[in-house]
Amino acid sequence: MHLKNYIFLLIFGVASGIFAMNVRRLISYLKLAKPDIRWDRLPERIKQTLVVGIFQKKILRDKTAGPIHAGIFWGFMILFGSAAEAVFEGIHDGWSFNFLGPIYTVWTLLTDIFCLLIILGVLASLWRRYVSKIKRLQVEGEKVEAGMILLTIFGIVTSLLLQNSAKVNLGMDGSWAMRPVAHFVGGALPLGEMSYEIFWWMHIVLILAFTNYLPFSKHLHVLTSIPNVFFSKLGPSNSLPAINFEEEGVEKFGIVDIEDFSWKIILDSYTCTHCGRCTSVCPANQTGKVLDPRGIIVAIHDRVMDKAPLVMKQQAGQELTADEQAIMDKKLIGDYVSVEALWDCTTCGACMQECPVNIEHVPAIVGMRRSLVMMEANFPPEVQPAYSNLENNATPWAFSPSERADWTEGTGVQTVAESPEMDVLFWVGCAGSYDDRAKKTTKAFAELMQLANVNFKILGTEERCTGDPARRSGNEYLADMLTKMNVDTMNAYNVKTIVTTCPHCFNTLKNDYPQFGGNYEVMHHTQYIRDLIEAKRLVIDKSKASQGAITYHDSCYLGRYNEEYEAPRATLSDIPGLTVLEVARSKDKGLCCGAGGGRMFMEETAGTYINIERTNELLATGAQTIAVNCPFCTTMITDGVKAAEKIDDVRIKDIAEVLLENIKS
Repeated sequence: MHLKNYIFLLIFGVASGIFAMNVRRLISYLKLAKPDIRWDRLPERIKQTLVVGIFQKKILRDKTAGPIHAGIFWGFMILFGSAAEAVFEGIHDGWSFNFLGPIYTVWTLLTDIFCLLIILGVLASLWRRYVSKIKRLQVEGEKVEAGMILLTIFGIVTSLLLQNSAKVNLGMDGSWAMRPVAHFVGGALPLGEMSYEIFWWMHIVLILAFTNYLPFSKHLHVLTSIPNVFFSKLGPSNSLPAINFEEEGVEKFGIVDIEDFSWKIILDSYTCTHCGRCTSVCPANQTGKVLDPRGIIVAIHDRVMDKAPLVMKQQAGQELTADEQAIMDKKLIGDYVSVEALWDCTTCGACMQECPVNIEHVPAIVGMRRSLVMMEANFPPEVQPAYSNLENNATPWAFSPSERADWTEGTGVQTVAESPEMDVLFWVGCAGSYDDRAKKTTKAFAELMQLANVNFKILGTEERCTGDPARRSGNEYLADMLTKMNVDTMNAYNVKTIVTTCPHCFNTLKNDYPQFGGNYEVMHHTQYIRDLIEAKRLVIDKSKASQGAITYHDSCYLGRYNEEYEAPRATLSDIPGLTVLEVARSKDKGLCCGAGGGRMFMEETAGTYINIERTNELLATGAQTIAVNCPFCTTMITDGVKAAEKIDDVRIKDIAEVLLENIKS
């Protein structure tokens, strides 16, 4: 071995030891949080990792930044082999993977190509951040670090390319190597043995320095993004863990501090890329509210890094200094995360939809809401009447439970108590039972089922709120009570299939109730209508030929959370003479109406109104009718149309109402 090899082994050993120590430190912080099983359903997790993590599906949703980042990511996966080759060469001069034959040819060719692509990608990233100044990338305090990281990547890849170019000039490349870019660069520059040694050392030192810097930077995601995607939630992304209120010894509910999170949320905080995609699509943030989903995750990370070492110090039996105790005494909610920001959230899930590494913002936010509501009774005052009404009347509004089925008068609709034999339980919901506008949708859908000869019943006065407004606003105790009463009622009637006109009821019954023993087949009415049409139990009257243009608003809880976009559109497209216009932000990029997460019962006191922002987008299509699928959306969009003084020109109709106007009786 030569002196170069000994020096390399010393540097490599020290760097590897420091890196391993920091990885152990980060893993030890995860152990402070609550356990969470995230290694089940292995085939699905592998598929999710391949699609989202390796093939960068979510990154590529951004047509400009996506290809740039994906190119750099894929390039680094290819260049990992070059780094390994450089390490082995540090141990033994002239070592190469050339023995792999034609595989080496493919690999060296890809290395050459991706070196060029990464260099171009880094230059494009620098341009976007510092010249074009893309808004979501302009984060205070991160400009210097981001530039340093990009320049380091540039240095790593450029030194590799120049090292390979020198290798070509020196004839050191094996017979199987194919490096067209390096050949070109080597022919243009006088790179010899000295150049090779300089660029080899530059490449290896930058890699080791970069690797050891990662645990302390926002670029830790380079190491954690693939594991984070693997461990991310399968199925409904917004389902919330139930709380066992009967468990003895439990002194707090919800998220008070970092130890109350699951370890996955802590891993999320490690993995945040600070890219701002979540914030750029957040309806609250985009209408001038305090909420910044990226800021929430960054604040959790900051709290972990501040508190976790001190907790471990205490566990080791060491006393804290006064300054350290002051840090321990800080509060996650208030000192790190703004209370106002937590209440701005509509739980629309756009942040999670856009996050390229599957960070779970909404469960973290609702978890912190839970502690505010149940531990501190700290919630917006306008929510109190809704909570009181839910507790006393089983509905967020001050209506008597005895009036819940009054809408059925003259319709022939029966309750399960009157006639227990049924194929389908029609879950009407609170809005559908009490709100005058929503009752029109309720009656329209009931009439459609009658025309299709569906044997359906309702619970009537035995139906209670599903608990969605309470659950998503943090009052899990109240939601738990309502959920269990509903499950007991439906199980007593042996309910198998449920259909509902409310996406919030649909999502809760489908995704939350199984935790409480409520296992049913749950369908949204737009899905059920589609099935009835395809089964020819409902036939569209071609002679009626509706005229005009219609646009469709995707509700978050049907679309983004339950991935149902096509059934409502297919029904509208089947109606002759009706021109369906897509709004700019639609399907999984749709904008929230502003009513989710209990926001239906709160006031917007900052910025502009979310529902007006969304309504203006819908009106911009020029459609004479706005189709909806949710009673909350109906209310919010109707208010938006009124604010725009278009209520006499534009109709707001539920899918069921639109279809009923065009059905053969």
